[in-house]
Amino acid sequence: MSRTVTETPTTAQAKTPRDVIYRHRLSTRLWHWTNVVTLVIMLMSGLMIFNAHPRLYWGQYGANPDYAWLQIGSDEGEGYLRIGSATVETTGVLGVWRDGEGELRSRAFPSWATLPSGYNLALARQWHLTFAWVFAVGIFLYLLRSIWNRHLSRDLLPTRAEATPRHVWKDVLDHLRLRFPKGEAATRYNVLQKFTYLAVLLVLIPGMVLTGLTMSPNLNASATILLDLFGGRQSARSLHFIFAFGLVLFIVIHLVMVILAGPLNEVRSMITGHFRLPREKDQ
Repeated sequence: MSRTVTETPTTAQAKTPRDVIYRHRLSTRLWHWTNVVTLVIMLMSGLMIFNAHPRLYWGQYGANPDYAWLQIGSDEGEGYLRIGSATVETTGVLGVWRDGEGELRSRAFPSWATLPSGYNLALARQWHLTFAWVFAVGIFLYLLRSIWNRHLSRDLLPTRAEATPRHVWKDVLDHLRLRFPKGEAATRYNVLQKFTYLAVLLVLIPGMVLTGLTMSPNLNASATILLDLFGGRQSARSLHFIFAFGLVLFIVIHLVMVILAGPLNEVRSMITGHFRLPREKDQ
């Protein structure tokens, strides 16, 4: 439960005190910033792993001669991204690019986007799997705690009134017009935030964890149900990158909304826990 902290008003502000609420608990802030570091490392090491075989397939098996629904590569010195039958030239960014010393490279993702920056599949896997445990344990504990203290049902599940098409459409229009909640309304998640956070917590992150486990040879032997669930290792690999892309899209939108809503107030609240409520127009 958030507690409201009201700063001592000045004479001019006697009737309109500036409200500061305690918005984020210490555990939430620690989890948030741990995830920032963890996701950056996992995404960059994941791109390094992708560089080892820059193709995605559906089904149980996949190798160079098989049909790949997505491929990043190079042909006669030109980079390309191929999705199905559509091909986009990506020379200089994907497929073919120059490293920090000006040398021409022909790998899918450039060195500045991968961890490690040089080609090292074994080291990338160590980074990825180590921080995958940090990520998986963190989200598991967060979900348990959110169920236990009713954060999930109280703050994230939309009410029946919020879930109506009319209410959702109004919230979409408010976002498009950059009309953000003010005053007391800013203390609650709006319905688009609730849908987004639920999709991340209940679909994208569990999907990434489960498809990652499905690519483990040891688990393939002991838990074949995962292979059946996702239709094979190559389908699981494709879904793993799709879930990861969805998470990157969420992060980009999240950052844009933070900037539009007031980056200093938003970032400060995630560091100190205290959030200054945006004032109503008549205040």
